[in-house]
Amino acid sequence: MDFLSSLNISGSGLTAQKLRMDVISQNIANAEVTRTENGTPYRRKMVVLSSINGGGSFRDALDKATNVKTSGVQVRSVVEDQSALVPVYNPTHPDADEEGYVMLPNVNTAQEMIDMLGASRAYEANITAFNATKAMVLKALEIGR
Repeated sequence: MDFLSSLNISGSGLTAQKLRMDVISQNIANAEVTRTENGTPYRRKMVVLSSINGGGSFRDALDKATNVKTSGVQVRSVVEDQSALVPVYNPTHPDADEEGYVMLPNVNTAQEMIDMLGASRAYEANITAFNATKAMVLKALEIGR
């Protein structure tokens, strides 16, 4: 594997983990939102990641022509968590039903913070790999002097 492929893999990981942290931040920010634009409580969002490994795309044709197989990670989609909303008794809330219950989002802030730590560590690992590759390339260039 050449160094450019290594940098591309680390770069794809950085991009994916940054989006993951953005979505987690959005979940935390909306943990108490009982009414969105469509009138329903906010639903937790999750990022679905997948590996980049082919499937008849331009990347495959380029890989075949150059005899280089690229890989990495990509964001497949951002999906809503369909788990149950959390009913809370608060009859004075404007969004309370006739029994006095308000449906709160299915966001657990403790779980979101754990997910944020995981995404942050993955981001740091990709930065470390990127910097290690960069250092190896610089050392290789120094040898050529």
